[in-house]
Amino acid sequence: MSKTVRPHLPMRKSLSIVGLILFASAPVFAKDLQSISYRVVEKIAGPDGGWDLLSVDPATERLYVARSNGVMAIDLKSGKVSPDVAVSNRGHDAMSIPGTSTVISTNGGANTATLFNGLTGEVIATLPVGTKPDAVAWDPATKTAWVMTPGSGDISVIDPSSAKVVATIAVGGSLELGTADGKGRLYVNVEDKNEVVVLDTLARKVIARFPLKGCDEPTGIAYAADTKQIVSACANGVAIVSAPNGRLVASLKVGTGPDGAVYDARRHLAFVPSGGDGTLSIVRLGAKPAVVGLVVTAKGARTVALDPSTGRLYLPSAQYLPANGARRPPMVPGSFKVLVVAPSQSL
Repeated sequence: MSKTVRPHLPMRKSLSIVGLILFASAPVFAKDLQSISYRVVEKIAGPDGGWDLLSVDPATERLYVARSNGVMAIDLKSGKVSPDVAVSNRGHDAMSIPGTSTVISTNGGANTATLFNGLTGEVIATLPVGTKPDAVAWDPATKTAWVMTPGSGDISVIDPSSAKVVATIAVGGSLELGTADGKGRLYVNVEDKNEVVVLDTLARKVIARFPLKGCDEPTGIAYAADTKQIVSACANGVAIVSAPNGRLVASLKVGTGPDGAVYDARRHLAFVPSGGDGTLSIVRLGAKPAVVGLVVTAKGARTVALDPSTGRLYLPSAQYLPANGARRPPMVPGSFKVLVVAPSQSL
């Protein structure tokens, strides 16, 4: 994920409500106020160490977090933490595969992806992929996992049912996160080209590209099927909302250092976490997209996973000691936690 240092984003005139900030510049109606009443309700401690992307399996009520040396699992019913349900080598993603107990993790240090049973940790297969595998996107249309490999600029397509790599698609560029529309299209942010590449998942080929005007280093991405819009989180503190044909719908100010994005289809809201200033931007899509709220989280909370059944969001974070020159600052011992952000009402 992007490691660029971003400038501080000035706060706009706001009203603070239990960790939630409602922007006075955005019109908020009664129905919107209910939908954006979010706050941090819990902090789940875990072992120290690096982390990256994460996912929720709503069927088993488990959260999987990619850590530097393993995949951490959290039972969301009991709160039990399993620090290393699977081994990783510079882990970047841990995506639960819908309808199964299987999880796919990427190993950036080994150029492999691992399929394993998320409940037992039993390894199903370790598969060679491209260079420096990072994010994984699930394509419902083909029931395949698409592994972005920014080191080689291609995508490895994995069929979990056969536990095999079934295709390698040359794309070019530093590939970040991807999101599928469920109908045979996959949209992937290309970080070093400030663009989105569009792939036909049935034909397994690139069919289009479009620029993200005003976006620097896009990483997180989410697709909203109801509004047919794509949200790309950009390192320069903006979220670009695009139509599937590449038309720019909106450019929205979010927090500093965003790295993820997710869309809650039940509540019709997108979320962009920003680790630079420790905020979670709440975005309403549609004809006139707008940032309608901001939840104060924690610095470093830059990636996010959604539990679609509860609307809860999970954001890993940690505290850091002062930076020493160009080196990455060390983590404060015992400070790693997964923040739980919840809506005030369930649907």
